[in-house]
Amino acid sequence: MTIKDFFLNDKFALNAGVEILETGKGYAKARMLITPEHLNGGGVCQGGAIFTLADLAFAVACNSHGKLTFSINSSINIFKSEKSGYLYAEAHEVFDHKRLSNCEVRVTNEAGELIATFNGTGYRKDVDLPFLSEL
Repeated sequence: MTIKDFFLNDKFALNAGVEILETGKGYAKARMLITPEHLNGGGVCQGGAIFTLADLAFAVACNSHGKLTFSINSSINIFKSEKSGYLYAEAHEVFDHKRLSNCEVRVTNEAGELIATFNGTGYRKDVDLPFLSEL
């Protein structure tokens, strides 16, 4: 099993159309195609969909060390709206400790314009994950 296989169990993100593009130690890149189901009443991508994209990239980056890590705090700032095309989330772990991980995630559109920033802190448990390290 790979880390990508493991995160196929994240049914919420999977059903939202989020796909993992790249993984590495403390790193992940994911994307989501904006569909009509992602649009809010104003006709733009709903903030929760953007959060889901960023949150999955964060989860992959934090869990890349092979220990089960759950979010204990996260926040998002949305700067620009989008109504079509792909959104990309790139997560970089900026703090890696036995128990805590912190990641910064940038969400961009296809033109590379900044759409949102996400910051998350994860708590690592003493639970080994079932994927083989391909990182």
